[in-house]
Amino acid sequence: MSAPLIGVSTYLESAASWGVWRQPAALLPAGYHELVQRAGGLAALLPPDGTPDAAASVVARLDGLVIAGGPDVEPVRYGAEPDPRTGPPDRPRDAWESALIAAALERGLPLLGICRGMQLLNVVRGGTLRQHLDGHAGPPGVFGAHPVRPVPGTELARVLPTELDVPTYHHQAVDRLGDGLVVGAYAADGTVEAVEAPDAAGWTLGVQWHPEAGTDVRVMRALTERAGAPAPAGR
Repeated sequence: MSAPLIGVSTYLESAASWGVWRQPAALLPAGYHELVQRAGGLAALLPPDGTPDAAASVVARLDGLVIAGGPDVEPVRYGAEPDPRTGPPDRPRDAWESALIAAALERGLPLLGICRGMQLLNVVRGGTLRQHLDGHAGPPGVFGAHPVRPVPGTELARVLPTELDVPTYHHQAVDRLGDGLVVGAYAADGTVEAVEAPDAAGWTLGVQWHPEAGTDVRVMRALTERAGAPAPAGR
């Protein structure tokens, strides 16, 4: 059986630099595609699309989907006013990745949300976010670390049976859970560190930390294993 094709959403930056060039570019930290590859998948980088209706066509060509980390989700998407500490919105990315998540859920495509990706999954399912919390990042541009506790009986606990330290860099988190989502792990301070969707047609997991910044491949391997499984009837 060939390696599953895993799409990973990317960032659109208005002024990226390389060599003598400074131009708009779709970017992704290398840790993401390297983690997909280490977990046995083929990585396909998905640039933002100006027409979110294209999401269903993209999803139809993939075996699995990763929604990467990145900037804060615009609070209007979950009916809140922006906190002064919430970053500027990236509305095109919010729209595109929300469409990818919705299309993946509709199709039953194995889905992994990482940090912002987990938060956006919660919002797409009708949940809300805490717009600021402290203690979940290192200095600017440096990942911190803290332990997470899997909830017994969840899919996350099957993948990661014991408490472990994880790379972390965020200041927002899940507040009210979205419809059909359950908590898969907590931090010591009670912050939700993973969510999953037992009612979804396909395997669906979100983690608050950044597995692409560490050495543990188990979460990504769980995605690639599900993505490599035979498609359900009707898909």
